[in-house]
Amino acid sequence: MKKTNKALPLVLASALAATPFVAVPHAQAISSLEISADDDGAGEDSKYDIEFRLDKALDSGDYIYVEFDSDYTVSKSIGTSDIKADFDIKSVKVSGREIQIRIDEDLGKGDDVSFTIKDGITNPDDKGSYSVDVKTTSENAKSKKVTIKGSSSSSSSSSKGDYSVTLGSKASGDTTSIKLGEISLKKSVKLETNETITVIFPSSSMLPSKIDSDDVKVNGSVAKEVKVKSDEVTIKVPSGANKDSYINLEFTKSAGIENPKTGDYTIKVKYDGSTYESKKFEVTKSGSGSSSTSSDAFTVSLSDPSAGARSSYTFDADFGNKKLMSDEDLILEFPSADMIPGILTYSDFTLNGKTAKRASASGNKVYITAPSGFSSSSEVKVVVSFGAWISNPKTAGTYTLKASIEGKTLESKSFTINGSAVNPTPTNPTNPTNPTTPTPNVVNNSTATIALTSNALGKPTGVNIAIKGMGIGLVKQRDFVELVFPAGYKVPAYIAPANVSVNGVGANYVAVRGQNVLIYPAQDIPAATAANITITAAANIVNPTVKNAYSISVFTSEEKGLLFARAVGVGMPSPAQPAPQPTTPTPAPQPSVTVPTNAALFKVNTANFTLHGKTYPLQVAPYIAGGNTTMVPAQFFKEALALTTQWNNQSVAIISGTKAIKFTVGSNKAKIGNQEITLPTAVVLNNGMPMIPVRFVTDNLGYQVGWDAKTSSVFVYK
Repeated sequence: MKKTNKALPLVLASALAATPFVAVPHAQAISSLEISADDDGAGEDSKYDIEFRLDKALDSGDYIYVEFDSDYTVSKSIGTSDIKADFDIKSVKVSGREIQIRIDEDLGKGDDVSFTIKDGITNPDDKGSYSVDVKTTSENAKSKKVTIKGSSSSSSSSSKGDYSVTLGSKASGDTTSIKLGEISLKKSVKLETNETITVIFPSSSMLPSKIDSDDVKVNGSVAKEVKVKSDEVTIKVPSGANKDSYINLEFTKSAGIENPKTGDYTIKVKYDGSTYESKKFEVTKSGSGSSSTSSDAFTVSLSDPSAGARSSYTFDADFGNKKLMSDEDLILEFPSADMIPGILTYSDFTLNGKTAKRASASGNKVYITAPSGFSSSSEVKVVVSFGAWISNPKTAGTYTLKASIEGKTLESKSFTINGSAVNPTPTNPTNPTNPTTPTPNVVNNSTATIALTSNALGKPTGVNIAIKGMGIGLVKQRDFVELVFPAGYKVPAYIAPANVSVNGVGANYVAVRGQNVLIYPAQDIPAATAANITITAAANIVNPTVKNAYSISVFTSEEKGLLFARAVGVGMPSPAQPAPQPTTPTPAPQPSVTVPTNAALFKVNTANFTLHGKTYPLQVAPYIAGGNTTMVPAQFFKEALALTTQWNNQSVAIISGTKAIKFTVGSNKAKIGNQEITLPTAVVLNNGMPMIPVRFVTDNLGYQVGWDAKTSSVFVYK
């Protein structure tokens, strides 16, 4: 192809690719259009060669449209692999009889453009002249007549029933090996390296989402590339089969192909515009001696089967023809959402012994991302550690767990939860219902106090709670103290444990459920022992905006009913409270963290960031979404991390070296190259600024994230 324009820089090209298509008025038609069919016989499958000259330039992301006459048959499965062009192709779509080719480079005015539609076009059934129209985003359609003869001009037509299918197992539902062939190609047709063989199976349910090239052989040589789309498998011819005039295909059992339901079937193979159909093969009922383990329920092991107890979860699942690949999600569905804590740490989840890349939750589902370099496997051992803070159902009974990969869901065998409910986690600012466990000690909390560090209206405040004694002791990392803030207070969706201490020691974990804050101590607190809880203002609990006295209530997970409640004055002096006992421990300072000199720091709900000791403004303040996802403005990546970042009201592109991440406003999907990945929270527009999940970007571009308790800041560095 003759080039007349230089390509735009990578950054600008990426930005253009991320910008939705906007129609441009057509000015004129293309010129010098030539269209030829490889096989001009009526009713035949044929390649189509198309050449023309551009009279107006095209930008990367623009389209070339080819529309065939109504008597043609155009396959909806035509994709990028079916178009051989002298320019880069971003995507191919079919709408009716129109093929829409989106280009992935700039083409200049005067460029000669040529491409071949290798597969998916079937000629009209009757001889005659038929129109094919070609146009571009910038130019109107130009029509060319193609003459179709009454019979095929090639030596032979598509053959049917001329090769056999051999199955390793004939039982319905079994994962099986498959051999196809020998297929004799039409006269003068030979296999060519890198050309595509398409195998069409009876049903898409037979195929896994991906097949490794090592599991497919063409004429005894390992396939160069294998792709799966719906009911089709496309195979690139390896050099070992180059110039062969026949096709033998072998799929190993580890390819993950499953037999369909009982019946007689055929398989079609397409190459060089011709379709070859197999002889019929039979699939029998299950239970003919072979087994189908992919549908077997898996067994779940718990470290503690008590109701409401915190527990690890371990199981092995075999997904049959579906494989877990690196950077893809395994989804766990628990019996209820209240079993899952407000924040998850990826290091608490392992897949086949490898630490997960990410872990996030939505409702009762946990999404575990396999790490980069993960060896693809249909057999997956999942370990959810005790440290993940997954708790059992709060009512005794039998339950199941579901696990999914690429749309295939397996359900576990039933597991039993014993005992009575514990550790309730109410979600509304109402009195929790706690169990009647051991008889509590008689403790007098009449002199217990609750004090604010600030009573200013609408301002963040610290909270100091002095509990005189526990009726029932609390076990570290399992039991909790629960504070219930009345309506009017703003309680953030997430509070960092570094902002809370119990008897001078940082909390092990803090959960937020609506207006309720659950504080899990890092040390045992025996019965009848005092507990002094300090929540710093950095936790971002905000006072009401109306002057009044407000009552804050205190509960524990182990005692039935209210421990005590105290009124605090907001916008006025607090009601008189007994002075704290002189023995109240002084909270120990939080451990210091060394912040790298090149780190950029930001605070949640504060519209600025700090870099090299200087503070710079942000258009929108970072915030917590969905309880555990920190969202930052796209501006942060450009100005704080010096990443090439471009955005508008519809899309965002963030580029580091040759790696580009693209987001769409309003969508929870992101693209890294050609891979689409689900985000923990959708990208949203806030005051004209797209807000992005910061950990998704930092994890994928090699940045580290830390917490500086001294300044209550998140810091990001590389």
